Amino acid sequence: MPASGVTFGKKTLRDLKVERGTPVVLRVDFNVPLKDGEVTDDARIRAALPAIEHLREAGTRIVACSHLGRPKGADPATSLAPVSKRLGDLLGERVYQAPEVIGPEARRGAARLEPGEILVLENTRWESGETKNDPQLAEQLAELGEAFVLDAFGSAHRAHASTAGIAKHLPSYAGPLLEKEVTTLRGVIESPERPLVVVLGGAKVTDKVALIDRFLDISDALLIGGAMCFAFNKAKGIETGNSLVEDAGVLLAKGALEKAEDSGCDLLLPTDLVAGDDFSAHASVRKLDGVAVEEGWMGLDIGPQTAERYAQEIKQAGTVFWNGPMGAFELDPFAAGTRAVAEAVADAPGYTVIGGGDSGAAIAQFGLADRVDWLSTGGGASLELLEGKELPGVEALDDA
Repeated sequence: MPASGVTFGKKTLRDLKVERGTPVVLRVDFNVPLKDGEVTDDARIRAALPAIEHLREAGTRIVACSHLGRPKGADPATSLAPVSKRLGDLLGERVYQAPEVIGPEARRGAARLEPGEILVLENTRWESGETKNDPQLAEQLAELGEAFVLDAFGSAHRAHASTAGIAKHLPSYAGPLLEKEVTTLRGVIESPERPLVVVLGGAKVTDKVALIDRFLDISDALLIGGAMCFAFNKAKGIETGNSLVEDAGVLLAKGALEKAEDSGCDLLLPTDLVAGDDFSAHASVRKLDGVAVEEGWMGLDIGPQTAERYAQEIKQAGTVFWNGPMGAFELDPFAAGTRAVAEAVADAPGYTVIGGGDSGAAIAQFGLADRVDWLSTGGGASLELLEGKELPGVEALDDA
């Protein structure tokens, strides 16, 4: 398991010793999809349950907070009320919903809690000071508790008032999800079982150039898919037709190709493609024997030969890390490559880690999420941690 030998270095819920009835501010990641006022995917809510149950068993009064979406001020469409309802359904207990983030109603709601009860504050991004890490907002949030627990890994890479700011005012601890995320992802970098096979997809090389550079140094094989492969192809002088190619990524891809020649990492690119004449489920489809794409066509998936080759690499791995789909998996004609990789990861005998984001959505879409060892809840946070960046939310917590 990659997490072996990795030291977390911060205080966790195991270190939290409080009396029954102590109020605790718990920052969770309840940034979940909503439709018609209902939660459509409760995976992130379920991921927070271990921290919530721990605090309930300790008899604390829980004041939970989270953001949802990117509203500009108070917006009923981004209220956490549906999330509170879903959380209550999962717990089989009533969960109280505050009408505000801070203010008299939030304070009264927190003060009325009995041991083990939960109050969910409104969307933290309704407050303009949240994303600015406003010290006054952080202090007002801290006034609602006597300790702070951060369990929102998906927000830990943001220095916001409810993640890093509040930690300056209260004894601060990591929740079990945050601890597991950090140690697992650090383990991929620091102590993976070999071979380490990394699968990177998605649209832009510029989004993942630091990740590509890092894994060229430490992985045994790096498999590239998705639209980012066209930056590599263009760097090699291969026609890309109407495929999505970011000009800024071509030079970066050229640098990665040059680095790969001198590294111990085997950089693999698609050798065949599936192309369409439109980005649509109703597009005309061509299976290409090679990777040159004609004008009027765009590459929208890796081909079957590439999918099989990638699957064989994955099946031989001691550790697999996958982030980013192999193509437009949301369109049925172009889902096969991503499905093949997802199935290979699910079947892999080694330790398997999915880096959240679209690859997490893909493996869930194919019904394989329960067959991987770790499915990260943080897209951007996962990538920044793997790139070697410090996460402000984690750094702000008390040292162990």
